[in-house]
Amino acid sequence: MPLIDVDLSSPDTFVPGVPHEAFRRLRREAPVYWQESCEPEQRGFWSITRYEDLKAISKNPALFSSARGGVNLWTPDEEMLKRLRHIMLYMDPPQHRRYRNIVNKAFTPRMVQQLLPSVRRLAREIVDSVAEKGEADFVHEIAAKLPMAVICEMMGVEEEDRLPIYDLSNRMVGSDDPEISTTEEEAIQANVAMFQYAAKVAERARRQPGDDLATALLQAEVDGERLSELDFNSFFLLLAVAGNETTRTVTCNGMLSLLQNRDQMRLLQQDPSLIPSGVEEMLRYEPAVMHFRRTATADLELRGQRIRAGDAVVLWYPSVNRDEAVFEDPDRFDVRRDPNDHLAFGVGEHYCLGANLARMELVVIFEELLRRLPDLEMAGPVRRLRSNFMNGVKAMPVRFSPGDPGTLVE
Repeated sequence: MPLIDVDLSSPDTFVPGVPHEAFRRLRREAPVYWQESCEPEQRGFWSITRYEDLKAISKNPALFSSARGGVNLWTPDEEMLKRLRHIMLYMDPPQHRRYRNIVNKAFTPRMVQQLLPSVRRLAREIVDSVAEKGEADFVHEIAAKLPMAVICEMMGVEEEDRLPIYDLSNRMVGSDDPEISTTEEEAIQANVAMFQYAAKVAERARRQPGDDLATALLQAEVDGERLSELDFNSFFLLLAVAGNETTRTVTCNGMLSLLQNRDQMRLLQQDPSLIPSGVEEMLRYEPAVMHFRRTATADLELRGQRIRAGDAVVLWYPSVNRDEAVFEDPDRFDVRRDPNDHLAFGVGEHYCLGANLARMELVVIFEELLRRLPDLEMAGPVRRLRSNFMNGVKAMPVRFSPGDPGTLVE
């Protein structure tokens, strides 16, 4: 593939799957590569495809800003960017640290461990709900349910609101896929509707304060002041979307990787103690997030390329997780891979807040699935999300031997 044919700016490039051949070529020939824009009103961007470069950029927010131009490929207009900067993803230090500290304690290893019994119960209920049927859409009936239920319980969201919030998060993340959201206006409407749900959650938490994140956010202070309504809504949106979409995506991609590598699936079934290691390999091999963007705050040179102040610098996680300089035989899916220092959760200031929770959820759901549905297999084609932001799956039909709810298959 000639470099001129590489177009990472178009979501269509990613519909067949992550363009790993293009990323290999870029790592080898142009690890800091200027990508022209497929959008006439947007400038191009620098693509970063090597592991060490992504780490260095992520650890230098003073030179590579999340706030200045946002975190996605295309720069929003100033009005939209002003609103987005109330979301932690779009903040730089020291503001980012002050806001992150508000919710950090809810995601520590100790707090996540306290959630384990509840997560185990939810995972078993999810498998119970499909066990008798012998078939399911893995995305919507299995993978999506656990992360949405967990984050909604943590936020104090009532049961009847969870499905609408799930649908809204799909529309926001899938705004480049015409099957999900056909216009920019629809994506904006989804954002507005999510804020309306946030207001509902806030009102309930004010009336009935509880041991949940919504109550903690309402009682928190930044620089001596309570969070504004926009701040609270932005927190809610981030937690609802990030807490759902990413873990769901890795669950789907992870199961697909196992089904495409049956020898690795058998290893996990024969020795469940390998499942945590297997989860790390799922995160490396097909991470949920394709990219985040930074904006250069000053002129600099990287690998001989002149990057100007104001240039967009895009970090490609599927590429760095298969960097040959770091990972031996990187295109091989190996559930026993050790070491496995992948960057699926990022690195530096914006390291994923929910990494501990996501790991725990993934381990639990795969423990339940591999034990209860041991002969699970594909029952039709996988339909992928049209997106160069989320490495997502829209539909994934599977079948398995029907069993009674609660039956444990040893």
